[in-house]
Amino acid sequence: MDLVIIGGGPTGINCAIAATKAGLDYVILEKGVLVNSLYHFPVNMTFFSTSQKLEIGDVPFISDKEKPTRAEALEYYRRLIQKFDIKINLYEEVKTMNRQEDGQYHIQSTKADYLARSVIIATGFYDTPRMMNVPGEDLPKVTHYYNDPHPYVGQKVLVVGARNSACDAALETYYKGSEVTMAIRGEEISPKVKYWIRPNIENRIKEGSIKAYFKTIVKEIRPHEVVLEGPDGAFTLENDFVLAMTGYQPNFELFQHFGIACSEDDIKLPIQNADTLETNLPNVYMAGVVCSGLQTSKLFIENTRDHAEIIIDQIIQTV
Repeated sequence: MDLVIIGGGPTGINCAIAATKAGLDYVILEKGVLVNSLYHFPVNMTFFSTSQKLEIGDVPFISDKEKPTRAEALEYYRRLIQKFDIKINLYEEVKTMNRQEDGQYHIQSTKADYLARSVIIATGFYDTPRMMNVPGEDLPKVTHYYNDPHPYVGQKVLVVGARNSACDAALETYYKGSEVTMAIRGEEISPKVKYWIRPNIENRIKEGSIKAYFKTIVKEIRPHEVVLEGPDGAFTLENDFVLAMTGYQPNFELFQHFGIACSEDDIKLPIQNADTLETNLPNVYMAGVVCSGLQTSKLFIENTRDHAEIIIDQIIQTV
């Protein structure tokens, strides 16, 4: 096989489209559903980017409004799979990857073994939440993914964080009848919050509809309460659910297992050739937002769409 693509999100699909056009023998291995990360976005989410900037494979992305919804994105990527007859294996997680003496890579998944001359890692970062590492974080009432406000109707909800996902969750649950409190590490709502969301959340906080504790962290989560620590010390609140919107990061443990090197600073950038996107492993490439390491607000679908052609052009030269 010429190529194995690990990750069936927009970048993985884009790489598969380029591979299809180049006549390469490939397969996508996706551990979850098609565009797994997008599927786990909130059901009512609207993208910050326009539909035109999300287009891949020279296929128009038609949406009802300028900024598409999650539902429209899922439909778009489903249609891309059908149009290009993309070879993708869903619910198949890659477990190991080892280079053989002949230079090929032996890839073992939960379902099969593969030999490929080249590998593209397009796993994104949304599948690996940044943990708070506090007692009680493993309780059933804690989630790092917010989907729908309905389960929280009439409940005391703590939202941890101050960026887009946190503000969306706080507002949606508040409007559906939750008693919402926010624990925010910094001094203010993130300036990077969507421009149509920021005034709303700030006004709800200002009027007291949503209680926000700034310069505050979570110290412990208990079955019916949470312990927070702010400028004046620790305090306890009654609580039914915790929405830990603390952000996400690439799966560095997986990279280490594969043997992919990352920078030793706080950013943990994958070591790549800037021109070819090849990693320290020969013929192993990284594509998409995963290339940004912990700078998760630097790369998006719209500014990594060229990764597919860059990598496939390089692979063609080695086939």
